[in-house]
Amino acid sequence: MQIIRSKKYLGSLQEIMRFISLDSKKRALTFRNQMDKQIATIPDMPYKCRKSIYFDDENIRDLIFKGYTIVYKVDKNKEQITIIGIKKYKAEL
Repeated sequence: MQIIRSKKYLGSLQEIMRFISLDSKKRALTFRNQMDKQIATIPDMPYKCRKSIYFDDENIRDLIFKGYTIVYKVDKNKEQITIIGIKKYKAEL
């Protein structure tokens, strides 16, 4: 499966990276690299992460990573995983 990163995700990631880099550029790069490694594992088991708490759709999942939720959509027909966005983790009430 191919991984597609949406413009919204890339914009949010850029803001997060900018914020982390205020403390340490090295830490920001490490964060991004570790997150990219986690995202790269999604095609192996696309439904391993929980169903999204933000959407009512079984194909939209939440990957939790270091206090952030990475929301992605699985499209089996197109053999694609689209990274929709990233935001601070919000626990389900």
